[in-house]
Amino acid sequence: MHGFVGDIEKLTEENTDFRRVLYTGKNLQLVLMSIQPGDDIGEEVHEDRDQFFRVEQGKGEVRIDGNRSQVEADDAFIVPAGARHNVKSTGEEPLRVYTIYGPPEHREGTVHATKADAEAHEEHFDGRTTE
Repeated sequence: MHGFVGDIEKLTEENTDFRRVLYTGKNLQLVLMSIQPGDDIGEEVHEDRDQFFRVEQGKGEVRIDGNRSQVEADDAFIVPAGARHNVKSTGEEPLRVYTIYGPPEHREGTVHATKADAEAHEEHFDGRTTE
């Protein structure tokens, strides 16, 4: 196995896709996201998985079970399993983040260029990993 090795800051800042799965392991998944100004990921709850976010570029707002926080580059936040949450881009440039799901949430290799693409083709983890 090779795992994942890469310049996560550069990869995140250069990502223009709404969602791009970089690596899927049995217990963790690394995903890049680029959220356009004024857009959000959509309110959701992951009953059985925790989620870590790191902001690399832009400004945004995160809501976790009704608690609202402003975030910007270099901030991180964790959404515990079972928490209703949403992330919105509030700046003038896209909000670029990477997120780690534990366990994985999306199918290996998933790329959604836009939020509309993601909503139309929601593909949940099917057990297949990167390696």
